[in-house]
Amino acid sequence: MMENNSDNQTQNTKNQIPNTKYLKLSGLEPLIITPESNFINVGERTNVAGSKKFLRLIKEEKFSEALDIARNQVEGGAQIIDVNFDDGLLDGKASMIKFLNLIASEPDIARVPVMIDSSKWEILEAGLQVVQGKPVVNSISLKEGEEEFIKHAKAIKRYGAAAIIMAFDEVGQADNYERRLEICTRSYKILTEVVKFPAEDIIFDLNIFPVATGMDEHRRNALDFIEATKWVRENLPGVSVSGGVSNVSFSFRGNDTVREAMHSVFLYHAIKNGMNMGIVNPTMLAVYDDIPKDLLELVEDVMLDRRDDATERLLDYSETHKSVKKEVVENLEWRNAPLQDRITHSLVKGIDRFIEEDVEQARQESEKPLHVIEGHLMTGMGVVGDLFGSGKMFLPQVVKSARVMKKAVAYLQPFIEAEKDSTQRSNGKILMATVKGDVHDIGKNIVSVVLGCNNYEIVDLGVMVPAEKIIQTAIDEKVDVIGLSGLITPSLDEMVHVADELQRQNLNFPLLIGGATTSKAHTAVKIDPKYKNAVVHVNDASRAVGVVSALLSGRNGEYISELKSNYADFREKFLNRQVDKEYVTIEEARKQNFKIDWQNEEIFKPKNLGIQIIDNQNLEDLVDFIDWSPFFRSWDLHGKYPQILSDNVVGEQATELFADAQKMLKKILDEKLLTAKAIFGIFPANSNDKDDIELQSNGETFYFRTLRQQLKKSEGKEYLALSDFIAPKTSGKEDYIGAFCVCAGFGTDELAKKYEAENDDYNAIMVKALADRFAEAFAEFLHKKVRTEIWGYAANEDLDSNDLISEKYKGIRPAPGYPACPDHLDKLTIWELLKVKENIGVELTSSLAMWPTAAVSGYYFGSPHSKYFGVGKIKEDQLEDFAKRKNIDLEYARKWLAPNLVE
Repeated sequence: MMENNSDNQTQNTKNQIPNTKYLKLSGLEPLIITPESNFINVGERTNVAGSKKFLRLIKEEKFSEALDIARNQVEGGAQIIDVNFDDGLLDGKASMIKFLNLIASEPDIARVPVMIDSSKWEILEAGLQVVQGKPVVNSISLKEGEEEFIKHAKAIKRYGAAAIIMAFDEVGQADNYERRLEICTRSYKILTEVVKFPAEDIIFDLNIFPVATGMDEHRRNALDFIEATKWVRENLPGVSVSGGVSNVSFSFRGNDTVREAMHSVFLYHAIKNGMNMGIVNPTMLAVYDDIPKDLLELVEDVMLDRRDDATERLLDYSETHKSVKKEVVENLEWRNAPLQDRITHSLVKGIDRFIEEDVEQARQESEKPLHVIEGHLMTGMGVVGDLFGSGKMFLPQVVKSARVMKKAVAYLQPFIEAEKDSTQRSNGKILMATVKGDVHDIGKNIVSVVLGCNNYEIVDLGVMVPAEKIIQTAIDEKVDVIGLSGLITPSLDEMVHVADELQRQNLNFPLLIGGATTSKAHTAVKIDPKYKNAVVHVNDASRAVGVVSALLSGRNGEYISELKSNYADFREKFLNRQVDKEYVTIEEARKQNFKIDWQNEEIFKPKNLGIQIIDNQNLEDLVDFIDWSPFFRSWDLHGKYPQILSDNVVGEQATELFADAQKMLKKILDEKLLTAKAIFGIFPANSNDKDDIELQSNGETFYFRTLRQQLKKSEGKEYLALSDFIAPKTSGKEDYIGAFCVCAGFGTDELAKKYEAENDDYNAIMVKALADRFAEAFAEFLHKKVRTEIWGYAANEDLDSNDLISEKYKGIRPAPGYPACPDHLDKLTIWELLKVKENIGVELTSSLAMWPTAAVSGYYFGSPHSKYFGVGKIKEDQLEDFAKRKNIDLEYARKWLAPNLVE
């Protein structure tokens, strides 16, 4: 396609750029972007949000292996590599410095320029200080005002880098032609006249939005971008224009043929009008001249907004195309293959339609029905295990394979019982349990399925299992390994307790540790020293089989010895690193709090104060608020939606999984299988000088005890606490705070159990994953309702679903247990304030997990100054102060805040 466009592009851009200064970037070799240059493609596989493998390698500190990903991108033709370490569990600054230094020592990688990518200025600047050559900074904008914009632009200029400028200002993202021109003109004027920034070093990202969404206001999304690109290139001399192309086809996710055509058509017109850089997946790009004429006309009608019915016509084509594609895919030639090949094919492809028929034939041909399991089925599952282990199959496919396996075993079970033969040999017996006080089990269930697929017998004790039951069952069942799972912070303490008890009773079961809040650091520092036997952190399901196999192999002594040594080394380095960091006292931190001029601050009085209840929320209203990226992560498919659907590695499987999710979603909506409820309220409130927020409800006083940052910062930086965003009593002004709990999980457990009873783990897990997405969507939906109607401080808000997911609204909704307020104990205050259990039936476990699990709770802050942050580690002096304010025992407070205490 690029060759078809090069002549047009050359002629067009020659006319558009009057000066002779071009964007010059460099690694070891220069990259000069002239009108004669073809479209410059940016490789983004060295971005933790864009590559599951890269994220894993960085988390495991395997930087040399991560370099191979960068090398592969360069060898694959990437002219710039995008490097990003924005992940909550990474030290982004340290990772950026280390990785860029390593790139500098690899000439085959360092020859291309680097795009230093982060949402945090300190990481961008750290990268600028060490990067080799002339890089691109991604990105800065007017979002935080002119002062910050000028400050950052001057720094970038001083470092000699180019910069991507987002079409974004204090009001929000540019989403039409006029706003793009307004923001770019203002940015350009500031950069060239105030900062004296070289015009050729400016790259505008003009925001590519989806078309054909069915909403009239989105009809011109592509055309506005294209026309704005032309205007920018003609009127802002010297600049380049970039963007992420896959966004334009968001509405047709799952239909690759239509998406590929859309990308090609969009680029054809955008490049002709001056777009000269961007992120494009080459595998999701059709050759413009090869697009069928009927499809080409339909796509161009949409892109150029040529007909009122353009969207409907393309949708009709898409549906027809899908049905044709399905017929082509339905190829049953494999049914003519030998029996073992057919069984293996069914297992690998997750097809259960013929499995009983094939298993019956295998039973007829075998001496015993048990031999079918040990022979035909385990041979097929061996292939599944090998493909999964080598990265050629992905988790959703493995869970589908397990569904076929369970159906086959269920068919054979009566025949096995009739022979009274239960001597099936397994590779080992694994006990799996979510620990006491915790109710989350999606990850545990996935690991159980993966191990089961590899011929391990699973004893699943479910959720909220006390240590005594875990240990006694392990003894009674003679298991080989114990697997512990947990999602919430208190679960970490419970896992330490299980290890303590195993040691006290002189037992020898290896421990697997997994779950969202667990980490190698916690396992090595807190659990491993408590127990003489092996303790292994398993951070995703794909590692479970290898770990268990090593633990149960004939050389397990050597493996465990190496493991213990590795954790001891890690522990020593971790604790030494903790000691190296400086912290201020809580008194010092409070003196340098986040300051707001409350005398001149306008506080918006809510339109409705007090408590409100939603008994049965229409789930249809929540669909547009769903953030799908975490859904894919729950299935061990890592990447940002919708880009993940076109990912080179997992795109095909992600698309298939998404299609299955849409079917289940439709079933849930059509049959009203889940119920969603909520309770929320807004109350008068003030803060005090001890970081407390004091609020009034029905004549009663309630307190939220917030925590403050203490890790030492550079001079002039504030130490944040949530109470900073509420007017203090001393201001003489009345402020407000909200609290809420939403739950979309009523009916989830029953529905999942129904599928489990049918040996359908795939749909059981799917139901729970979708319920979680509905809960988060409900929280987003309700927050918008509060901002725009109930509280009303953002009545004129106009944000799309992507903006909401990116939290571009005014105000925040932090939740207990998360970085800004790591204290789970505040949930008790929310439950008492709102009478959550009595009003909507959501309960708290002993570890303060919410039940049903698909629930979200937290606070509402309306101040335009409020923002998300992480409290991080706190010192003993703040812990003691916190315990006094809470009126709780010091050791009890220590238990709840253990992960946040300086070692």
